[in-house]
Amino acid sequence: MSNAIIVFTDGAAKGNPGPGGWGAVIDDGDAVTELGGADPATTNNRMEMTAALRALERLQSAGRPISIFTDSTYLIQGITKWIHGWRRRGWKTAQGGDVLNREIWEELDRLNRGAGKVRWAYVPGHAGIAGNERVDTIASELALGNPVELYRGPAAGYTVDLTPPAAGAAPPARKKSSKSKAGKAHSYLSLVGGVAQRHRTWAECSARVRGVSGARYKKAMSAEDESEILRGWGATLGLKEVTK
Repeated sequence: MSNAIIVFTDGAAKGNPGPGGWGAVIDDGDAVTELGGADPATTNNRMEMTAALRALERLQSAGRPISIFTDSTYLIQGITKWIHGWRRRGWKTAQGGDVLNREIWEELDRLNRGAGKVRWAYVPGHAGIAGNERVDTIASELALGNPVELYRGPAAGYTVDLTPPAAGAAPPARKKSSKSKAGKAHSYLSLVGGVAQRHRTWAECSARVRGVSGARYKKAMSAEDESEILRGWGATLGLKEVTK
């Protein structure tokens, strides 16, 4: 979109649920505004959504197109695809259950439709995109309870490159197939007590989660798949590689 306001957003949670933080950077061409906040007990998905919500609240009377860049597939799929069905079904899932995080989705939906032209674009996390790296830092530091100095001033004085990624776009829905699951694993991931670990073999992963209440585990087929799984768990920052 030409003349669009550029927005980067991100969220983080330690423990999922656990302490969380969110961050947003808004560039209207003349000024840059950084936003951020924390929640003592939340999830990664709620923080991802909150970051976008706070940015849209700030821009609801901007009167210009808005491009929002996020690495959350949950947020993009929800606001661009799933939400239409949820509204038709009275905020029920296709299976008849209550939509998780409904109160935030409703607010996001209202602001998204009221803001005019909003483009939701996917960017890969931790891929060297400066705007995404900055909001990741804001969200992660606030989740850890660390103070963050937020910039609000002229765009000319902002030191982070907010150039929009050329190919920013909503990612395709993940396909589940027997073929993909049968391929060679990139890694095996486990989550125990809020701490994620990467394992080279299923035997190592299984040994860690077996018999542990609340433990989670999953096979990653690629580095990108691994990153998405960890982000979904809200455990990216707690990753510890196992080198047995």
